[in-house]
Parts: sequence; C-alpha cells; structure tokens
Amino acid sequence: MPPLIGISCSYDQKEGRFFLPEAYCEAVVKSGGFPVILPGTGGIKSVRPYFAAIKGLILAGGGDVDPVHFNEEPQPGLGEITPDRDRFEIMLIKAALKKNLPVLGICRGAQVLNVACGGTVIQHIASGVKKPLKHFQSAPRWYPTHEIAIVDSSRLAKIIGTKAARVNSFHHQAVRQPAPGFTACARSSDEVIEAIEHPGYRFVIGVQWHPECMVDKDKNSAQLFREFIAAAGSRSKKQ
Repeated sequence: MPPLIGISCSYDQKEGRFFLPEAYCEAVVKSGGFPVILPGTGGIKSVRPYFAAIKGLILAGGGDVDPVHFNEEPQPGLGEITPDRDRFEIMLIKAALKKNLPVLGICRGAQVLNVACGGTVIQHIASGVKKPLKHFQSAPRWYPTHEIAIVDSSRLAKIIGTKAARVNSFHHQAVRQPAPGFTACARSSDEVIEAIEHPGYRFVIGVQWHPECMVDKDKNSAQLFREFIAAAGSRSKKQ
C-alpha cells in the first residue's frame, strides 16, 4: 500500500476556507505516495491522531511566518500571517521529528520547519539581502529561473546527484540562521539559503523552491520527491 503522506495547507482568513494547489497531491501520487490534506484550525489542540496514520509530512508553501516565533518584531515588507496555521504546523513538525518521520518543507514549509526548531527567517529579502536576485519570478511555475549551489557532502546533493541546479522561485522570505542541528545545504548566488537539512534524522529537508511544480519537467525535482516517498514507504513497512 502506498505510504500516506500528510500535507499542510493554506487558510483563507477572510473567506474561511482551506486550500492547497493540486500540484502537491499530484507530485505525491506520481512518486508513489497517497496524499491527505491536513487542515489546521484553532480548535485543534493535538496533532497526535494524524500520526497514527501518516508516514511522511510535507509542509506546503503559503504566507509568511509570524516573526514572534523567532523573537523579532514585524518589519516593513512582512506579508500576511496566519496565526492558527503557524501554531498547527509547529505542532506537526515537533510531532513528526519526535517520531522520526520523513519531512519535506517547501518554500514557507522550509521556513516554518527552521523556525519550529529554533532558527530565524529573513522577513523580506529585498531589504534584508545585499544585491538580491529576483526571487519571485515572472515565468511559468514549472520553469527554473536561477541557479543554486549545493553542498557536495549534503544529503540533497546525494539525492539529486549534482552540485548545481536551476530552480523556480516564488518567495520573498528565506532562512536566515539555520536552527541547531540543521545545515544550509544550498544557496543562490546572492547567498540566500535555498535548502536546509538535518543529518540527525532519516529524512528532514527544506527547500526554498517549488519542486512539486517541476516534477514533470525536471529530473532533480522528481528525484527529490521519489526519495522522500521512498523514505516514508520504508518507514511504513517497518511499522
């Protein structure tokens, strides 16, 4: 049976609806998993029941992380925050790591993964980075617009088999200081951190780009998803 993969989702505070682009679910299915969307509300006080079923966790992209979670005041350029989503995803992350479940953070997901574990975030790249690249592209979502350099000894490099790759880009925030135990395993040419990983767990990687949009056209993105689902499937067989 395909491993059940929990995927966090966005919340529209004005309309009161949860939503998730179908590309996440499609990428999971194409990679051998079975997706289930995890909606977080203020009424959820424990995420433990989810972990009786899911074998891996994807933290999806979306809005900004409240800087209160990394001990900063809001700065100009900070976008919309969703308090219930922050609280819910932080609970998910801590529970997943406690169970050593495979975790893949995507865009915002990489940032909230880092924050949940004690790291910090650049609130607005345009004002927080010297001579930044264009990190929010005007191009199709599947199209890679800038290059990243990947640390040769990292798990990410071993997964995709290269020290350089081109990625798509839809973000104005990024990891500033990796959380304790995490390493920055990829950067763009302006030194923005493009991926983090924790070598102490079976599979814990956060990427700043959107591989779910690229799986049909980019072998690196497809391989990242396959490795994540394989790690979840391996855990599923052991349990």
